[in-house]
Amino acid sequence: MFAFLRIIPLFLFLFTLLIVAKQKRVLTTISTEKATDTTPHKKDYTKLIFKKSEIVDADAGTKSVLFNSNGTKLYAMNLEAMSIFEYNRNERKVNRIFKFKATKALGWDYDKKTTMESFEEKPVEACFSNDDKILWVSLHNAKGIVPIHIDTVMNYKTQSVPNKKLFITHIKNKIKDSVYVPFIKTGKTPKVISCTNDNKFLLVSNWHSYNVSVLELNDTLYPYGKVITTIPLSSIPRGIAIDNENKKSYIAIMGGKSITVIDNNTWKIENNIKVKSAPRHIILDNQQRLFVSYNSLNKIACINEQTGKTLFEINTNYQPRTIALSKNSKYLFVTCYNGNTLDVFKINDSSFTKLYSLESKEKPVGVDVYEDENKLEAWVCNYVSGSLKVFTFQKE
Repeated sequence: MFAFLRIIPLFLFLFTLLIVAKQKRVLTTISTEKATDTTPHKKDYTKLIFKKSEIVDADAGTKSVLFNSNGTKLYAMNLEAMSIFEYNRNERKVNRIFKFKATKALGWDYDKKTTMESFEEKPVEACFSNDDKILWVSLHNAKGIVPIHIDTVMNYKTQSVPNKKLFITHIKNKIKDSVYVPFIKTGKTPKVISCTNDNKFLLVSNWHSYNVSVLELNDTLYPYGKVITTIPLSSIPRGIAIDNENKKSYIAIMGGKSITVIDNNTWKIENNIKVKSAPRHIILDNQQRLFVSYNSLNKIACINEQTGKTLFEINTNYQPRTIALSKNSKYLFVTCYNGNTLDVFKINDSSFTKLYSLESKEKPVGVDVYEDENKLEAWVCNYVSGSLKVFTFQKE
C-alpha cells in the first residue's frame, strides 16, 4: 500500500509532462496556421470594379501628381500656388508643404496665345531619381528645373550656381524652415521630366524652345545634374517615354503629328513616327507598346514601338491629357480635361474596352496610380478647384 502511494507523485509528474507536450504541439499548429493565413499572395485579377471616390484638398492650379515607388507618399505640383504638397497616401493628409519664393516673370496665356505677367516658380511636372531621394521639378516660367532632396532637404547657396528658395512647412509639428535648392537652366517653358532607370540621364521637354534637354546626373556632386546636349525638334514637345532596355526615348510632338525617336547612346534623332494630330502624353508598357493621348482629337491609341504602326485606338471624352497604366499593363486611366472625367479602359490584345467614365469636375489634368493586392487607387488632380479626387477600384 505504502509502495503504491510513493509512486503516485511520479505518475502525476509524468502525466503533467504529457499534457504540456500536447499543448505545445497544439500551439505550434495554431501558430503555423496563422502564419500561413496571413502570408500575402500576389492576386491575379481580370476585373476592376469601381467602389468609391473621395476629395482631398490641394492648392491652386494642381497640375500633376506623382507617387514614390512604394506608394506611401504622393506629391502634387500646384502650379498657380507655386507649391508642392507631400501627402501620406494612407491617411489622405499633407505631411509637408514646399513653397517657392516668387520671382516676377512673363508667363504664357494658352487661351489667348500671348505672354502675360506671372512668376517663374510654377511647378509643372516631376520625376524621381536615385531611389526616390531626389525629386526633379520643372518650373514653367523659369526656363529650367530644380532637384529637391526629399528625405534630407539640403540647403545650398553658392555664387557659381543659380538657386531657388523653398519654404518648408511640416504640418504635424508645425515647424517651418527654408532652404535653397540649385536651379538648372534647360529651355523655355519646361514640361515633362523623365529619368533613365540607371539614374544617369534626365530628359526635359521644353515647350517653347522646340527641343529636349539631356542632363547627365551625379547625386554626389552639386548641382546634381548638368546639360550635356540639347536636341532640336520639329515643333512643340511634351510627353516623354524612355525604353531603358533598347536605349531609346520617345518624344510626343504635341505641336505636330509625330513621335520623335531618340537613340540614347548618341542622343541623336533616329526616326520620326507619323501619328495623328497633337500627341500629348506618351507611356510605354511591358510589351513594347506605346500608349498616346491625342488631346485635340479626343482619342487614345496603342502603337507598336518597333514599327510605329497604330495597332488600335478609341474615342475618349473631351481633351484627354495625362494617361497612366496599371502594373499589369491591362488597364489605362485617362484624365479628360474639358470632359471633366476620368476614363478607364481595359487593354485587350487588339482593342480597348471602355469600362468607366467617372465624373471629376473642375478640369482634371494629372493622374497617378497606387496598387496593393486587393485594390487600385487612381489619384486625379483637378486644376480649377485645386483638389485631388481619389477613385478606388476593387480587383477581382
